[in-house]
Amino acid sequence: MGETKTVQLGFRVHPEKAKLLGELSISTDRPRSWLLEQALDSYLETQAWQIAHIEEGLADADAGHMVSHERIREWLVTWGSENEGEPPA
Repeated sequence: MGETKTVQLGFRVHPEKAKLLGELSISTDRPRSWLLEQALDSYLETQAWQIAHIEEGLADADAGHMVSHERIREWLVTWGSENEGEPPA
């Protein structure tokens, strides 16, 4: 397996964040760069998930797959009652 290439990034953070990162690095016995890469991976994964779901929702709306406000309202007024309805689809 070939060597993985990396690039260097630089950015400014509040000194308290840098201090906390250093403390975490010591307590976990991991380099600060490794911790930052893990955090960035998690952030990018979350953002990609969110954007994909937004785009899916917009495509559904563009295709006319929506539930009217009135149907939602009618359903919501039944919440907590003996006649609670199923969510409209």
